[in-house]
Order: sequence, then structure tokens, then C-alpha cells
Amino acid sequence: MRHEVKFTGFGGQGIILSAVIVGRAATMYDGKHAVQSQSYGPEARGGASSSTVIISDEPIQYPKVLEPTIYVIMSEAGFLKFGAGASPEAVMLIDSGLVQSRPECRCIEIPATMKAKDILGKPIFANIIMLGALVAATGIVSEEAMQKAVLDSVPKGTEDLNMKALRLGIEIASNGGE
Repeated sequence: MRHEVKFTGFGGQGIILSAVIVGRAATMYDGKHAVQSQSYGPEARGGASSSTVIISDEPIQYPKVLEPTIYVIMSEAGFLKFGAGASPEAVMLIDSGLVQSRPECRCIEIPATMKAKDILGKPIFANIIMLGALVAATGIVSEEAMQKAVLDSVPKGTEDLNMKALRLGIEIASNGGE
């Protein structure tokens, strides 16, 4: 098993943190191998941001993503830059309120930012909703591993809301999205 995952959006959405959490879930709690990398524009918030993680049952010899098998896209600019050329075999999770374009591959629409605002009160939880959807849609890591990795990674005092966000993403994706 080997998955190459590309996360993209804009600065401030937790794109890099998302890949770090997935890598942590894979290595620390699911006994898999993972390598993570990132890139972002010079702007602290609002600029382009992307991050990748490779997860494998075997040691990873080459740490660059060559052909993502899974995409998590949280902005239209991210889709246009990284997702528009996705292979037809890929799986793409998109934040349906922020991404207007649709790919040729399997697409799962997750209204993450809208649900984060409406249900949790803050859009900052959208990335954790997307992580829950990622787990439910792909099984790339176990739900238990993701829960532990999220709890390890979020600021103290936000654990309950982050767990609600994770469960919400799992529920939305389990129901086919939207």
C-alpha cells in the first residue's frame, strides 16, 4: 500500500498542519511509514499553500510526491494549480463552498468551511472536518489513529471542538458528501 496525498488551499487554513497530522497518525498510531513536505507563498495568511504526505507499508525511498492518488483541496486557486490535472484514478475531497471547479476523477464534496462556521462557530475547524472526511472516504489511516494524532496536534482547550469537527467530517463523507 502506498498513497501520495496532496493538500492545498490558502495560508491560514491549516493545510500544512493537516498533512503533519495525517503523517503522525500513520507513523505513530498505525505503524506505517510516512514522509511529509510543504510549500507556501511569502504571505503569512491568504497566500497559496500546499503540503504533501506519502504513506506506505514499506520504507519510503523517494520523498517527493510524483502522482497524487488523493487530493484534499480547500481553495479554487489550489484546485486550478494542483487539482485540475488529477489522474482519473485519483480521489479528490474538495471544500465545496470554496472550490467551484470539479475534477474528472472521483470527487467528494465536503462543505467544511460552511459547517465549521455554522456548527462549530469558527471556520478554523474546516481542516479537521476535511481530515475526518479523508479518513471516512479513503481509510488511509484508521479513525482511532486520526483521533489521537489530532489530539496531539491541536492547542490545549480546543480538543472537544476539534473532535466534534473530526466526527462531523467522518459523518459527512460516510453519507457520500454534501
